Amino acid sequence: MSEIYHRQMELVPINPITVLNPRVRDQKVFEEIKANIAELGLKRPITVAIRETKDGSEPNYELVCGQGRMKAFKALGKSEIPAIVINASSEDCLVMNLVENLARRQHHSLDLLRDIRRLKEGGYSDREIAAKTQLSTKYVRGVIKLLESHEHRLLRAVESGKIPVSVAVDIADADDVGVQKVLRQAYEKKLLRGGRLLAAKRLVEARQKHGKGRASSDGRSRKSLSVESLLKTYENDVEKKKMLLRKAHATRSEMLFLLQSLKTLMADENFVTLLRAEGLASLPKTIADRLSHAESAPT
Repeated sequence: MSEIYHRQMELVPINPITVLNPRVRDQKVFEEIKANIAELGLKRPITVAIRETKDGSEPNYELVCGQGRMKAFKALGKSEIPAIVINASSEDCLVMNLVENLARRQHHSLDLLRDIRRLKEGGYSDREIAAKTQLSTKYVRGVIKLLESHEHRLLRAVESGKIPVSVAVDIADADDVGVQKVLRQAYEKKLLRGGRLLAAKRLVEARQKHGKGRASSDGRSRKSLSVESLLKTYENDVEKKKMLLRKAHATRSEMLFLLQSLKTLMADENFVTLLRAEGLASLPKTIADRLSHAESAPT
């Protein structure tokens, strides 16, 4: 990174601040931040980089860290916020933001994987990323391996919260025998228990049987459609519709038989007398309506 010059803390307007690396926050956590600031005030200023305008008007800013605090300030109706203003390039700001998020976040989110990848793409070595994020070099290398080896099945499991990222990295780095050891250690460390352990076992079995999975933006595998596959899909749909029609005809025939049988029984005075003796003289409205419709229908 290039040299960064710090300036003193000052009040800066919120509206001209651009968020380079926006985060989607849990609403409950955000409400807690907002309530805390409303009651106690801002404990720690945000950090922004100044961007002078060419026409000499009021400067703009790029956010380095403090998105949640800034959003809470704005939600509380504030137009300005205490900030440490620095001189730094946009690239430096982005890297500083990633490092800050990595350093304070609990490492179970897919954001962790993406941030490490962005640092790697920014030209940082595994050792440099480890030093900046206070993660082990082995862990960083494992995460990068998970991304570069296209472990889509494991990535989707991490994203959905089924397994921690550390367990996913260990699974990707283990052979078929070693995977069982990884699961056992995750259980002993209380990283996987109950339903999550069962889900992890199913994931491992699916990965061993079907591979790493396919990349998909909506979480589902998409196959390239050829003329043959489209034709096969059409034939399958036609067959399903034919089956549904056969079932519908069979059900209709059974209903007609039952209605005709009930109609015959209701015409028998002895049967009707027996129903009255048992307190069953009236029929349910749905059945009575169907029977009345059957009687009025032409034969």
